[in-house]
Amino acid sequence: QVQLVESGGGLVQAGGSLRLSCAASGRIFSNYAMGWFRQAPGKEREFVVAIRWNGDSTYYADSVKGRFTCSRDNADNTVYLQMNSLKPEDTAVYYCAAARYRYSSRAADYDYWGQGTQVTVSS
Repeated sequence: QVQLVESGGGLVQAGGSLRLSCAASGRIFSNYAMGWFRQAPGKEREFVVAIRWNGDSTYYADSVKGRFTCSRDNADNTVYLQMNSLKPEDTAVYYCAAARYRYSSRAADYDYWGQGTQVTVSS
């Protein structure tokens, strides 16, 4: 019932910035906690950040804390991930996800997933 579409990925040099967007449709967006995950080739899917339904609380992975900022605009059904000071190890496909009942860092707690957007950080 919920569709998620990520955008904003691309190729940047180390130290650069990107802003990812996740547009949601199909259900009441404001009722869902949202999260970002990433997956590099040959590696497990990794938690990046979760944001509560009203955007008043966020939880970041230690690897991105202080560099990435997640926000949401429920009126626009969109969640954002501002990525600054990018490092080569940030290279991955980034996925947006929605959780109807949970605010969580675990992928298994999320009910809907987007297709992903590629982020590549060169050295």
